[in-house]
Amino acid sequence: MIEAMREDERTKSRTSSGRVKIGPSIGDVARAAGVSAQTVSRVSTGSERVRPDTRDKVLVAMEKLGYSPNNAARALRYGSFGAIGVIAHRLDRTGESLTVEAVTRAARLRDYTVSLVDVQSPSSSDVTAAVQHLTHQSIDGLIIIRAETATPTTLMLPPRLPVAVSDSRFVGHHPAVGADQAGGTRAAVEHLLSLGHRTVHHLAGPADSGPATIRVDAWRSALAEAGVLAPKLLRGDWSARSGYELGKVVAEDRGVSAVLTANDEMAAGLMRALHERRLRVPDDVSVVGFDDIPLAGYLWPPLTTVKQDFQQIGTELVELIVRQIEDHTTLTDYRSAVPMSLVVRGSTAPPLPGLAR
Repeated sequence: MIEAMREDERTKSRTSSGRVKIGPSIGDVARAAGVSAQTVSRVSTGSERVRPDTRDKVLVAMEKLGYSPNNAARALRYGSFGAIGVIAHRLDRTGESLTVEAVTRAARLRDYTVSLVDVQSPSSSDVTAAVQHLTHQSIDGLIIIRAETATPTTLMLPPRLPVAVSDSRFVGHHPAVGADQAGGTRAAVEHLLSLGHRTVHHLAGPADSGPATIRVDAWRSALAEAGVLAPKLLRGDWSARSGYELGKVVAEDRGVSAVLTANDEMAAGLMRALHERRLRVPDDVSVVGFDDIPLAGYLWPPLTTVKQDFQQIGTELVELIVRQIEDHTTLTDYRSAVPMSLVVRGSTAPPLPGLAR
């Protein structure tokens, strides 16, 4: 009954004079259809706990009275709200923002709008709260760009809601699409070793980041397979500033000849720090970034980097949602790892003769 009262409140609007104007209410629909307000509420939210003949009577009453709570009329008539919810963690990060942009573009091509919530905390409670916020806005499906610390057991999602995630920890629980982080990292390490560098240092992303953790593990694994002991790990926070500060540390260690950074912004900060200490890239230190943002090719020297296909990731996430909505396809075990490619530019080169270290 509380839900019914809330629906009544939604029918209120204000005239230009400021007076409250009452439109058709949930009670009006209930009386016209000869059912309870609770039944009307269930019909308007798409509940399956209503008999088909009762649903038809309620729909006729809604149509006659012009009652359309939220986007319920569209959902009831066409089978969907035409909206996809998206949850991202930290849109100020390159990967998240580019993936969300790709999702929005792909959704538009499929005639879906996007409702976005950017959660600042990766906690399960915050992500769950974001899910509840979006489902109250009448969405057909949900895309989670990054759940970070949330897990399939701690993240509470509405039953039967189509979901797609860009997080490998949800494989087996929800269909997932992500970049081949390990493969991209391995390609970067192997490239630097093939140039003659004896080891590869790593400026990593934050410890609470799933992609950063995967890259650290892949970096260590690639070095181990080459018979090389991994140097001390240095952690940043994805920002150019953190790359710059860590670059000061790198510049003091003349044993460093090759560095893989967690992303292109950190690589840019590192390159500035090296330049200020009169170390040349790539003659003294080779640098590899990650992501291949548009700026990467315009740094000096142009940055060698691992390219992520954010457009492909966003497109596949939307396609997974649409298949579940429109085809009622079960895709629980589906997983796609979008390949990465190494883009070789001017920031990497063999170490100078006698300086391989």
